[in-house]
Amino acid sequence: MMNKLILGRYIPGDSLIHRLDPRAKLIASFYFIGIIFFANNWQSYLFLTLFTLGSIYLSKVDIGFFIRGVRPLLWLILFTVALQIFFTSGGEVYWRWGVFQLTEFGLRNGIFIFCRFVLIIFMSTLLTLTTPPLELSDAIEYLLRPLKAIKFPVHEISLMLSIALRFVPTLMDETEKIMNAQRARGVDFSEGNLVQKMKAVVPLLIPLFVSSFNRADDLATAMEARGYQGGEGRSKYRVLHWELRDTVTIIAFIILTIGLIYLRN
Repeated sequence: MMNKLILGRYIPGDSLIHRLDPRAKLIASFYFIGIIFFANNWQSYLFLTLFTLGSIYLSKVDIGFFIRGVRPLLWLILFTVALQIFFTSGGEVYWRWGVFQLTEFGLRNGIFIFCRFVLIIFMSTLLTLTTPPLELSDAIEYLLRPLKAIKFPVHEISLMLSIALRFVPTLMDETEKIMNAQRARGVDFSEGNLVQKMKAVVPLLIPLFVSSFNRADDLATAMEARGYQGGEGRSKYRVLHWELRDTVTIIAFIILTIGLIYLRN
């Protein structure tokens, strides 16, 4: 269901994770995606899993939201895992048929790839669920500031990202409304083969595009009416503050890295 899409949704709260500076959370999330490739055995993946579950516990967000964040990408994950399982050679061979084979290394790599995907999605979902989109945009703009030296449009890119994050849930809700209206007229989106299902979705595109362009035009008019002139010379309504807990968070991820290196084969 479209209304179960997690991307771009923020759940208000007062947990430790919610109170972290968005720059710290953004740095930690990208850092986690980098160090997850250090894991190469079940001990290191168990260590990463416990760390991720601990972070989710500190956020006080129901783990069901994170599981729903995996669902839209589940088929892509399973397809990637299947490629690893049936096309990786090495170790004991359990089964073989033509170009397909089931090996010890293939099974291990498939399990590790699955864990890697899920952990990355969980950590990314934690970032978006506990950080308001506008704060996330401010953090991106701040971290990209050095690129201003080469005339990179930092503010404009940040604005585009914030608008995109803000309107993803809105567009999904709009899609759900259109689907409900189509169902009321007798359209069934769950019946038929893949081609028939795709044909049933086509009538959604035109009203969705029209609605999107109308929203974009209204947003542009509102920004122009308020005298929006870009990032130069503008003060910030939301001022970011880096505190001790943010430094401790970065140190925790450094300790996580040391632990992964220690647990490597």
